[in-house]
Amino acid sequence: MDRGDGAYLFDVDGQKFLDLNNNFTTLIHGHAFPPVVRAVSEQLKSGSCFANPSRFEARLAELLCDRVPAVSMVRFVNTGTEAVMFAIKAARAFTGRSAIAKIEGSFHGAYDWAEVSQGGSPADWGPPESPHSTPAYRGMPQSVLSETLVLRFNQPEEARRLIGEHAHRLAAILIDPMPSRAGLIPPDPEFIAVLQVACGEHGLVLISDEVLNLRQSFNGAAARYGLEPDLVVMGKIIGGGLPIGAIGGRRDVMGVFGDKHGRAILPQSGTFSANPLSVVAGIAAMDALDKAAFDRLERLGERVRSGLRKAIAENKVPFCVTGTASLFRIHPRANEPHEYRDAYLTEYDIATMREMTRHLARKGVLMPPMAAASLSTPMQENECDAIVNAVDTFLRLFYNQQ
Repeated sequence: MDRGDGAYLFDVDGQKFLDLNNNFTTLIHGHAFPPVVRAVSEQLKSGSCFANPSRFEARLAELLCDRVPAVSMVRFVNTGTEAVMFAIKAARAFTGRSAIAKIEGSFHGAYDWAEVSQGGSPADWGPPESPHSTPAYRGMPQSVLSETLVLRFNQPEEARRLIGEHAHRLAAILIDPMPSRAGLIPPDPEFIAVLQVACGEHGLVLISDEVLNLRQSFNGAAARYGLEPDLVVMGKIIGGGLPIGAIGGRRDVMGVFGDKHGRAILPQSGTFSANPLSVVAGIAAMDALDKAAFDRLERLGERVRSGLRKAIAENKVPFCVTGTASLFRIHPRANEPHEYRDAYLTEYDIATMREMTRHLARKGVLMPPMAAASLSTPMQENECDAIVNAVDTFLRLFYNQQ
């Protein structure tokens, strides 16, 4: 790519593309958002990074505490991976236990325990009543696998049983309220309730990973689905297009980071954490995301999802659409998945989605083939209709060739 402007990317050959990747859902205002450009340009004149806190760090922290109901205190890091890592470590420090539970198929960055079973297959994911902990890469330590309990999404009774059996060793339950890689599937209220009750009964820390899904509403994803987490992990949209991550939550749990009475129970630092460029960009981006902006994105998202469902029905093809707010994902199957195993892609499915991605690119639309596609605030209704039309053309051409 050569440059971005609003909802569009331009490559080095001069081609123009409607961007539905938005740097993996980060750019909720699209490319070169003027308030972010101004904020970063002005801050560069005063310095790009300090070892000391800045007033901007405090301002962004206050903004997040005001918006996200579960967040009373915040610490900033540089990436979503770091935020997940320190949230898990905070849960361990708070409870004195080491193991965690996580959802099968969910992606949480590159911390070993968070990577377990993020990409299992029928060959290794084990029986439905007791999922195996599968390695994310060759050589993953067996100790990591043994310290990670895997739960299937939207399976409340199974989750209740497994958590009860392993509660004595669990520090936390890590959940993305609508896991993108696992299918961008909404949570069942009963499943959410089971996790909530289990954490309360057994003294576990409930971690809501909203690095991606904070964009689901003005107050985030947990609030949308009735989840009351102890810690919330944030990133992507809170940095305005610059690297950032954040851990927020209850004061007592966040207290493990504090050094008021000597060395912290859990020391945490980072050379570029809370650097002024990222936080001023984040303030500019988040200030522009008022409730009206979220409502508008929701309407655009529903226009795309309903348009895609209509195109699928008219073409009578085995596809479906999941997602909410400004997110959507297309699946090459007739029925909407309920959990990761339903959404698992075969080799044929992967080839189909790659063919769709290539077709859309030829039509000037860049869409991630097997993950969440995202809308941005510069988009208008005509861009939504262009997405639907491009997919409709693919469905007609592809299935006429079968």
